[in-house]
Amino acid sequence: MPRIVDHDERRRQIAEALLAVAARDGHESVSSRAVAKELGVATGSLWHYFDGFDEVVRAAAAEVTRRTDTRIAAATDGLRGLDRLHALMREVLPIDDDTRTEAHVVVGFWGRLAALAPTPDAGAPTLATWQDSIRLALAEAVDDGELRADTPADAVMALLRSITYGQQIVEVTEPQPAAAHLAVLDSILAPWRA
Repeated sequence: MPRIVDHDERRRQIAEALLAVAARDGHESVSSRAVAKELGVATGSLWHYFDGFDEVVRAAAAEVTRRTDTRIAAATDGLRGLDRLHALMREVLPIDDDTRTEAHVVVGFWGRLAALAPTPDAGAPTLATWQDSIRLALAEAVDDGELRADTPADAVMALLRSITYGQQIVEVTEPQPAAAHLAVLDSILAPWRA
């Protein structure tokens, strides 16, 4: 009887193998052969789960997003307002070993993902799926009197998204201590504190 394979789980394992190669050996080492070797399988077996290497790259970017979402959910559970916002941002800013490694992996993928732009969903994995959580945290902070009532939530959200990507680039090109990354966050919120 043939072995039953969970297709989605195998796709995730392949994406995780790509991330492991990228984190350990750098993006220049990422190839279908390297991913297959990481998994201990023949290169051809990858194509039972993906139509091409670009799909593997998309899946790896989606896996980074999934991991981040999982961490955010755990870190923000039971928190509200600025506590929620700070906990969320600590999971996306490059301030510890996991998020610093993630920054190197994500920044390395951006060029490759940009080349996939003609495909309608090519950018989807890199979209900040945590925007609803940020919006909620800002609304709670206003309701709780932590931020001023006239806080421009959409503008603050745009800035927070920009610094997330920006600080990942800073970390890759000019590593900073965690305090420096968090200071950028505080500077965005400072004008709106009650």
